[in-house]
Amino acid sequence: MTTSAADTRSLVVEREMPHPPEKVWRALTERDLLERWLMKSDFAPVVGKRFTLHAPPMPNWDGAIDCEVRVIEANKRLSYTWNALGLESVVDWTLTPTKGGTLVRMEQSGFRQENHYQGANYGWQNFMGNLGRVLAETT
Repeated sequence: MTTSAADTRSLVVEREMPHPPEKVWRALTERDLLERWLMKSDFAPVVGKRFTLHAPPMPNWDGAIDCEVRVIEANKRLSYTWNALGLESVVDWTLTPTKGGTLVRMEQSGFRQENHYQGANYGWQNFMGNLGRVLAETT
């Protein structure tokens, strides 16, 4: 049995942040900042770069999220694959300048199971809050 894109769901989380796109971009792509709001990783903003995000291990999961950079458009768009717990998905970040800062849009697509979608929704809400906090703390 094959599963089509029509059989999957996407999660979108958007926040307007009172910071310019260049500052948000740094938090999305600089390893030390990324670790402060998301997870430890060996990320580098290079198309084709394979990297691993490291979440706390849980029963039946070592915490590794295998990823690969797909798109880099400095200060505008970042896309990477996200493979963990049997979920193969894509995370797309879009930064849009606004009068007050930047509209930060994260879309993770490819959910086939409701529990994966719900878990991701909970996680990304927390991560976005952490991102806002890290942006407020950095210059």
